[in-house]
Amino acid sequence: EPLDREVVARRFQAMADDVRRESGRAITPEELAEGFLQIAVASMANAVKKISVARGYDVTQYTLQCFGGAGGQHACAVADALGMRRVLVHPLAGVLSAYGMGLSDQNAMREAAVERRLDDAGLAAADEALARIGAEAEAELVGQGFAKERVRTVRRAHVRYDGTDTALVVPYGGAEAIRAAFEAAYRKRFAFLMPDKALVLESVSVEAIGPGDAAEERPAEARPHRPEADARARVFCEGAFRDAALYRRERLGRGAVIDGPAIVAEANATTVVEPGWQAEITALGHLVLTRTAPRPERRAVGTDVDPVMLEVFNNLFMNIAEQMGLRLQNTAHSVNIKERLDFSCALFDAEGHLIANAPHMPVHLGSMGESIRTVIARNPGMQPGDVYVLNDPYHGGTHLPDVTVVTPVWDEEGSRVLFHVASRGHHADIGGITPGSMPPSSRTIDEEGVLLDNVKLVEGGRLREAEILALLGGGAYPARNPQQNLADLRAQIAANEKGAEELRAMVAQFGLATVQAYMKHVQDNAEESVRLAIARLDPELVRDGRFTVPLDNGSRIEVAVRIDRGARSAVVDFTGTSAQMDNNFNAPRAVTMAAVLYVFRTLVDDDIPLNAGCLKPIEVIVPEGSMLNPRPPAAVVAGNVEVSTCVTNALYGALGVLASSQPTMNNFTFGNDRLQYYETISGGSGGGVEIGAGGARGFAGTSVVQTHMTNSRLTDPEVLEHRFPVRLERYEIREGSGGAGRFPGGCGGTRAVRFLEPMTASILSNGRSTAAFGLAGGGPGAPGRNLVVRADGATEVLSHIGSVEMGRDDVFIIETPGGGGYGAPGGE
Repeated sequence: EPLDREVVARRFQAMADDVRRESGRAITPEELAEGFLQIAVASMANAVKKISVARGYDVTQYTLQCFGGAGGQHACAVADALGMRRVLVHPLAGVLSAYGMGLSDQNAMREAAVERRLDDAGLAAADEALARIGAEAEAELVGQGFAKERVRTVRRAHVRYDGTDTALVVPYGGAEAIRAAFEAAYRKRFAFLMPDKALVLESVSVEAIGPGDAAEERPAEARPHRPEADARARVFCEGAFRDAALYRRERLGRGAVIDGPAIVAEANATTVVEPGWQAEITALGHLVLTRTAPRPERRAVGTDVDPVMLEVFNNLFMNIAEQMGLRLQNTAHSVNIKERLDFSCALFDAEGHLIANAPHMPVHLGSMGESIRTVIARNPGMQPGDVYVLNDPYHGGTHLPDVTVVTPVWDEEGSRVLFHVASRGHHADIGGITPGSMPPSSRTIDEEGVLLDNVKLVEGGRLREAEILALLGGGAYPARNPQQNLADLRAQIAANEKGAEELRAMVAQFGLATVQAYMKHVQDNAEESVRLAIARLDPELVRDGRFTVPLDNGSRIEVAVRIDRGARSAVVDFTGTSAQMDNNFNAPRAVTMAAVLYVFRTLVDDDIPLNAGCLKPIEVIVPEGSMLNPRPPAAVVAGNVEVSTCVTNALYGALGVLASSQPTMNNFTFGNDRLQYYETISGGSGGGVEIGAGGARGFAGTSVVQTHMTNSRLTDPEVLEHRFPVRLERYEIREGSGGAGRFPGGCGGTRAVRFLEPMTASILSNGRSTAAFGLAGGGPGAPGRNLVVRADGATEVLSHIGSVEMGRDDVFIIETPGGGGYGAPGGE
């Protein structure tokens, strides 16, 4: 049955009419259809970038391989988006996966743990394991009918640096060959080596291979160099109709050359040769596409927003932040950043307004803008090559372990700053009165570690290493491992440079005026999206009176949300909240603003980046001197984690849309002067109601999940136990701890850690004497508990905060709270 072109044309005409009614912008059905393709191409290119950056590859140095029946239709456009100049289209590209499966070798793989140093003893253990698993793999293929002499084996070593978790796979051989291969692979992926660390043979593997029936490719028949087209077609590309040549691939011979625009059709695939590209048939009949003309710079017309390009730029901006995050994860040294992913990366405009971020830590992202604006205001003489570092909670920081690196992005002449990129990472230790810099009992900011206030980290391209080490080693409570801090700072610099590099490439492709215009457009779009979400809120649910959330230490958060439906705006008023505390349960104003930004962004039912535009419809009142806007030198380490979580819960409660999730992050730290570890522990999320364009629908909470302002992951048990003298005894769901309701709250969890040598352990939590509230008749979640079971069986119940000295075989048990329920049980 032929394709129904008319029904497609009618649908696109209807969508074009909708766009004209909504935006006042006239657009043809063809322009709209090409817009959909542009969005799809950008998404495909972003996916390729993300995977390649994660593995340390520069895609511009490679040829793009396409497969699938439609792959060739987008190949030139995807290659352009990636900055690649060549594309390979196999003669069987449309069925390449099936063809490959039919010709592939049969494999049997075995792997065995070694966990020994790369030395003679380690190699002896590896040889023994390889002999055993190699025989097993060979036997499996022989059992499938392969003659033993036809089976070949490939031996590999899985190697990592001692004290790290990332093992790379290299060919197995002698110690020096393994070391050389590992260092080459590690440098390629992470851009640095750690020569002071020993290498560990984590495991070895064997792949036994039974050869498949590989077909020999036959040379293509020679045909005319410039073949005649089989037909002509009218195609729409690059904003206009063009005349394109149509060729049947089976009629093209070796050496045939085709200039775009053209279409090459075959039984299983179609390839589009875009303008500026050329196709050539190789000796084996492969189709190679090459860009022959410079890629044109694309510029938007005027400053009017194009809905298609708005979506493209939304994705491009977010993808740059994701690439920054991957670079940071790859190059960082500490567990917190490399394994737990306790970091965030984002892009900002020249004035320091948040443009886009990757889906990292909400508490970081909403507060970083103030850090950028601090750097801008206090460094009028900044020069190209300068990079800044700060962690000051009173200038956009969250708490001292969260260290922010800010890199201005200059124009080509170095005369003005165009953008800023920034990365914030939770360092394993920045000093303070307890290892891990999360002291439960701090009363001033000095007791929480080294404060970095607008420090020049790089000057004119030179890392100020000696000066930074002096700062980290100074003060009353210096950092315990300054070299690790410095290594993570280098990783943050590298991540920022990746962001700057991608922004420069974007300017080269689209033009500076276009990029800057769309930085404004994405904020305007976010503002409008939040206004729509505010307008949809149910007036019967929103509390314009006081909504109060009590904390375990006797303080309280009070908030009222007043909605102006005519203006589609809101006033969030924290008047009535407790005065700043003489403990560390104080949240810097930037953290409070981050919570507001996060909550209202989550009300939006569209895929938009979290950016400064989300806050434009919202007036936020935070009394100075309150626990949500403290004056220096108040301690703040719990404000970033515990108070921000409670602010988020209070806002959702005031809006009437979500019962309380666990009112804590369950911050657990342990260590000594040699080792430090920090984690946040999951609990139950609240039940709630989602309000969108189609109305409201309820949902239950989730058990044992990170909620709201934290988004980090737990370290793998094997990694935790290998790196630290502890054993994870259990980690399980606390059944029955979620609040009852029509939509019940999620359950908390129980985590028990046994200590194998004496260390100091600390817990910084909430929700031990108070519970996660329910809404609309739903019940509260069960509070959590902290306790220590000593080696002799004695049990000590701890408060919501505390530090204890753990002895050998003592067990620290953390029972995390459940989430609140939404709606009366059995109700509608």
